[in-house]
Amino acid sequence: MLARVRSGALMGIDAVVVECEVDMALGLPYFNVVGQAEGAVRESKVRVVSALKNTGFELPQKRITVNLAPADLKKEGAAFELPIALGVLVAAKLLEEAPVARLLFGGELSLDGAIRPIKGVLPLAVAAKNGGYDGVMVPAANAAEAALVEGLRVLPVAHLREAVDHLTGTRPVQTYTREEDSRRPGEGLPAPDMADVRGQPDLKLALEMAAAGGHNVLMSGPPGSGKTMLARRLPGILPEMTFSEALEVTKVYSVLGLLGEGHSLMRERPFRAPHHTLSDAGLVGGGPMARPGELSLAHHGVLFLDELPEFRKNVLEVLRQPLEEGAIHLARANQHITYPCQVMLVAAMNPCPCGYYGAPGRICTCTDNRRYEYNTRVSGPLLDRIDITLQTRPVEYQHLARADTREPPSSYYRERAKAARERQRARYRNEPGVNCNAQLPPHLLRRHCVMSPRAEEMLGRAVRMFGLSARAHDRILKVALTRADLEGHARIEAMDMQLAIDCRMLDRVNYPHDNNRSPHPSRPGSASRMAAPSGRATPREDS
Repeated sequence: MLARVRSGALMGIDAVVVECEVDMALGLPYFNVVGQAEGAVRESKVRVVSALKNTGFELPQKRITVNLAPADLKKEGAAFELPIALGVLVAAKLLEEAPVARLLFGGELSLDGAIRPIKGVLPLAVAAKNGGYDGVMVPAANAAEAALVEGLRVLPVAHLREAVDHLTGTRPVQTYTREEDSRRPGEGLPAPDMADVRGQPDLKLALEMAAAGGHNVLMSGPPGSGKTMLARRLPGILPEMTFSEALEVTKVYSVLGLLGEGHSLMRERPFRAPHHTLSDAGLVGGGPMARPGELSLAHHGVLFLDELPEFRKNVLEVLRQPLEEGAIHLARANQHITYPCQVMLVAAMNPCPCGYYGAPGRICTCTDNRRYEYNTRVSGPLLDRIDITLQTRPVEYQHLARADTREPPSSYYRERAKAARERQRARYRNEPGVNCNAQLPPHLLRRHCVMSPRAEEMLGRAVRMFGLSARAHDRILKVALTRADLEGHARIEAMDMQLAIDCRMLDRVNYPHDNNRSPHPSRPGSASRMAAPSGRATPREDS
């Protein structure tokens, strides 16, 4: 007899419905699995037979063939064991086929018939909803994850016997009712707070703009100037994720099995900080068994690359297209995979290999050639895709010594960033795929970036003076628009444009040859640490 039970195979972060065809025919007893089944799937026949036997089912001595269709799609993992076991029972006429026809199944079997949790349950549930199926039967440990899909019936089972009793009507399984996830934003371990950072008002202002508009940031400065400390506090000032954003992030973590025990929904924005020995496949995903990389794990969150020039050049160059498009497209011989990666890139680097070039009171030991080689490890096209580039300086002693210093907490910056994001959502409500200023495509810039005459004059002067590219021009506009949103301006004013131009520090850097001379002398004003080098003035309003 031929039986059909349906499950799902992962393709990227989505699931494709797979039909498990089970044929039981006369012949020498043999169990075979075909249909591009990887090692774990081929081994499932041993666990399926043992689980059926230990659950009390006697199988006839016949030849069993399992085909996983479509045959041109690779199948991996142990999620097919429950549907294969049910298909064998249907083919042996120990179970009717009608009850299994309108459900999708997934689960790993232990030798005693217990059903263990699997990866990728959320994509499986989404595939069931999109395919018009009545529901899914999944391991009890994964039920809360599957129940995130509204309007889908979720049947949690902990043992093969429970699944069979439900399908035969002997003991129906109660449909899982989703409860609110116990983990709320900000709960658990205390998040690093911006109030811990002494001084650095200009850098906090720039990070506030980055959080409000979703902009990429690069910080350059000597060791101990607060680059890592500031970066790790950036997620705490980002607005909370919407439910749809949380669902997208959860799908990525579900595919990799990284959801914490007892938690079905990712509520906090992810923060990923991979080591500089990371490979290009580890960053963007892929490999022999394609899996999401660090970029996708930071989806709707922050990807922090510390010591940026220490990453291999090929790893940094693969960032260019994903940062521009917000997605990663991998082409394979028989499939194309897309991973999401709407991330905020935050990078940190030293000004030279020893780290002390231009640092007050320190002597740089690097030669000009070493400094040049070190800084050119980060290519111009990649720097062009970074909206805000900053110079950090060591905190002055008086800021560290004062015991009564009261710095604004992360909640202050988060509320301001949240209000700015609300303005942006309202502005782009009729623009599909645009939720914040950083995602604004070039053809919509002039429609939404309304400038005062003085601001437009300053932008034109900056482009001519510093030889900015068209991409740098667009990114300055976006940052200026974010600054206007933070201040509640109806259009981009001169001060908004001034701060946005100041945030393009690396477009104006000329490294001098004197080791004792600072490459970025500060000047008076609200954005002194983001100023141009001496001799090349920033196009200020009063210039």
